[in-house]
Amino acid sequence: MTAVVEIATIEIESGEQDQFEQAIARAYTYLRSSPGYLSHQLQQCLERPERYVLTVRWETLEAHTVTFRESEHFVQWRALIGSYFAQPPEVLHYRPIELNA
Repeated sequence: MTAVVEIATIEIESGEQDQFEQAIARAYTYLRSSPGYLSHQLQQCLERPERYVLTVRWETLEAHTVTFRESEHFVQWRALIGSYFAQPPEVLHYRPIELNA
């Protein structure tokens, strides 16, 4: 089974980086406890510090789009971090490609 990678580009309101990072650290509890969750990583843009990229590995696409997104976990997740968004995040899903050299 190949994991699915969710990549969310998040723009937050200027000057709220510290508060956002504290809120998302608390929100990780809901992400980690969702069935099908494997791992995550948050990165902040150096040139545009109000831009973040959240990468989440899921067992399947449905683990994110159905199991998590339609759960109370997602409601709690969004309640903690949603007020920091300058606009809705762009969320896309990717599959790893293994190439033989």
